[in-house]
Amino acid sequence: MPWDSSASRRKALAVEKSLVVFDCDGVLVDSEKLSAQAVLEMAAEEGVVLTPAAALAFIRGRKVATWVSELEARLGRPLAPDFVPEFRRRSAALFTAALRPVPHVPRMLDELTLPFCTASSAPRDKIEHTLGLTGLLPRFRGRVYSAYEVGVWKPDPGLFLHAARDLGVPADRCVVVEDSLVGVRAAVAAGMTVFGYAPPENGTAAALAAAGAITFESMAALPALLTTRPAGRPVSGSISAR
Repeated sequence: MPWDSSASRRKALAVEKSLVVFDCDGVLVDSEKLSAQAVLEMAAEEGVVLTPAAALAFIRGRKVATWVSELEARLGRPLAPDFVPEFRRRSAALFTAALRPVPHVPRMLDELTLPFCTASSAPRDKIEHTLGLTGLLPRFRGRVYSAYEVGVWKPDPGLFLHAARDLGVPADRCVVVEDSLVGVRAAVAAGMTVFGYAPPENGTAAALAAAGAITFESMAALPALLTTRPAGRPVSGSISAR
């Protein structure tokens, strides 16, 4: 069950918030299962058998180079130089055919009273491609942050801190929405409040809560969660002009 007590939310939101920082894959766009399908197929071609659940856990929230190195360690040999480009090609084809927003995300974004951005470990072209395919990109114009451009990857807090600085918001006035352990750890290390998206099928609620997240099961619930403030005052705020 998600950890969503009113007392926990009130404590986490004791400092008025001014910015919501969303991860992208698995939080805004339902891309992780499609990426995992590409990994499962390519790993099998190399002689490594993964279940769909194992493939998903293998890549969720992680830098591609990290899980590729682990796959090479299992094989005891390096992968072909074109393995990563081929993975990106297959993933992109799957995205074009089947990518959708995470359920309830478009309406949730419409209902938010706070400014928002996205900060992802993916390359910018992938972030913008997936947001574009799902119709979400116009909402994030000028507010897309990639670890590849900052040079640090989660669980390092640097990506979140960079986004906050760029938008002129102190870290303690930011809320991060994540679905991965590395993302939650990065947000906690940045000194930001973190909400862990943990739908029942992910089986991640306990781990995200243990890492410091306030967990929730549906994006439809997020706007209301962000309004839990002392004395009933809603969360509100603004960011500096870009």
